[in-house]
Amino acid sequence: MASRETTVSDGSNQPEAPPPPAVEPSKYSKTTALKSILNRDDKGLGLVGQRVVVGGWVNSRKERAESDAPSQLPPPRAAVPGFSCYDVLVKRVPFLRPIARILVGVIGAQPEKPAASPAKDGPFTVYLRINDGSCSSNLQVVMDSSMSLPGQVITVGTSILVQGMLQKILAPKKHVVELIVENILHVGVVDVKSYPLTKPRISLVSLRDHPHLRPRSIAIGSVTRICSNLIYTGHGFFHKKGFIHVQTPIITSMNAGNHGKMFQVTTLLSNSGGKDKSAAVHEHEGVDLEAFRAAISEKSKRIDELRRSDSNKEALSAAEQDLQRSKELVLMLEKQQQSTAPSAGELDFSNDFFSRPVYLSASAGLHLESYACGLSSVYTIGPVFQTDESKSAEKLAEMWMIEAELAFTELQDVMNCAEDLVQSLCYSLMETAGNDLKCVSKQIEKNCIKRLKSIVSGSFARITYSEALNILNQVKDKSFLSKVGWGNTLSEEQESYLADEFYRRPVIVYEYPKEVKPFYVRVSDDGRTVSAFDIIAPKVGVMVRGSQKEERMDVIVKRIQELGLPHEQYEWYIDLRKHGSVKHSGFSLDIEKMVMTATGLADVKDAIPFPRVRGHAKL
Repeated sequence: MASRETTVSDGSNQPEAPPPPAVEPSKYSKTTALKSILNRDDKGLGLVGQRVVVGGWVNSRKERAESDAPSQLPPPRAAVPGFSCYDVLVKRVPFLRPIARILVGVIGAQPEKPAASPAKDGPFTVYLRINDGSCSSNLQVVMDSSMSLPGQVITVGTSILVQGMLQKILAPKKHVVELIVENILHVGVVDVKSYPLTKPRISLVSLRDHPHLRPRSIAIGSVTRICSNLIYTGHGFFHKKGFIHVQTPIITSMNAGNHGKMFQVTTLLSNSGGKDKSAAVHEHEGVDLEAFRAAISEKSKRIDELRRSDSNKEALSAAEQDLQRSKELVLMLEKQQQSTAPSAGELDFSNDFFSRPVYLSASAGLHLESYACGLSSVYTIGPVFQTDESKSAEKLAEMWMIEAELAFTELQDVMNCAEDLVQSLCYSLMETAGNDLKCVSKQIEKNCIKRLKSIVSGSFARITYSEALNILNQVKDKSFLSKVGWGNTLSEEQESYLADEFYRRPVIVYEYPKEVKPFYVRVSDDGRTVSAFDIIAPKVGVMVRGSQKEERMDVIVKRIQELGLPHEQYEWYIDLRKHGSVKHSGFSLDIEKMVMTATGLADVKDAIPFPRVRGHAKL
């Protein structure tokens, strides 16, 4: 039997257009992620007519009188059971609204901008832009002012959960669809007086003061998703290459080489039973000497300004006295902290939790070696910790690394693997994170996409340490602050010249002097150099460090003795050379440096959710 055609209401024989495909809600939250609407090729146009539930945080708010607003809003729905008569009257009887506004405030009215409500004595349409963190784009949400309960304030920072219909914007610009609200399911109010993210654009520096709230900013949201993409791609890269993921320890009894001072972990201070020195340490834990020193610097600048401006002598004298008092206070606090802090030599580690000195790991490399010498190819992704007296924008105390170790390999092999990983990470971002890259190119740095393209467009330059010195010594139009000479570590300035100016692409420098690399790096036949390499990337400097490890037992023992390292700590490491030694190599990639490369961030503290640097560890 022939099927019967469905006709449209005007009697024509054309078949009725099929309904648009339903957009799927999240399996666990019952909401629809905004990226599934806004990140489509048609920007959500194919979903017009769909009813969805969305949630998010309000990034902006505008109001228009109902007489001026487009007539897409649905008719008011019946009162929800459980509402009081007062609620219904206020929502339905216009002349009661001004009274309600005086008593409990209009929905979303912003006290600091009273002129933003064009229809204070009548109904108006509210336009909200919300973001749920799934993408960089905002969704415009349109609702009638009568839909909110008295006391609900929907303003910037408010969280909302709403149900409504997706409609095409009548005069589309950047966005083509909006949500016409039918039901408000939840409103999480915000304290507008203390909420720090009310301005449309907030500097990254200001956002650092609010690490718990800064994920709500569009820029930091994009940075975080880009970082997530990099880690996901890193796992995928190694999985496809047959590597095995290994969980390496954060607490270690070993110093992994030339990593400077390490963070010591102990329970002895907390178990001291209130002894004088321990109590004194806790007494001064809240004192931020760096803040005092910064204040002294500002006061010194102020005095210089007073001197240059020929201000009255009384103001200058008062400022100088204040500066002197501040210096005396800092000096006193420094002496107190030095005299009360117990030294490691005063602690009996046999009574400690691990019965020996232990530290936060500065590298997973040595532990990975043991697994590479049994599983061939292994990797890990996790944090490492280093103390650094520098206040450089590139120095973190806690960093995240992708580290890998490969058995049966030599230097060139591991250099190839590291280069492939970097290019794979960049390529994945361009393929899958286009919207976030566009966002950071507008809000952070415009050249970030161009830089990623240059990294994947060809092979990296490769030069030896000696060749790098020759290039630097031939520079005539600028002088370097650090001396260029054999045996010196390349400075950040010199590394920047090689990658940013000379090659204008990533460069791999290898075969370093053995004095500047850790004890475990394989010594070359010339006895002067070792099989180590660094990948120096434009803008960020060294992104990857790697080496071929020393597999000869007599050589590794000699290196440990030369550097005066405690032999007992490395017995297991030497044991690997005693039982079935094999050539093996590894590297570590700095994830924060990779994020800076992709986003154009100038300060590494913006590339990690909760930065830990000297003098600062919020949350």
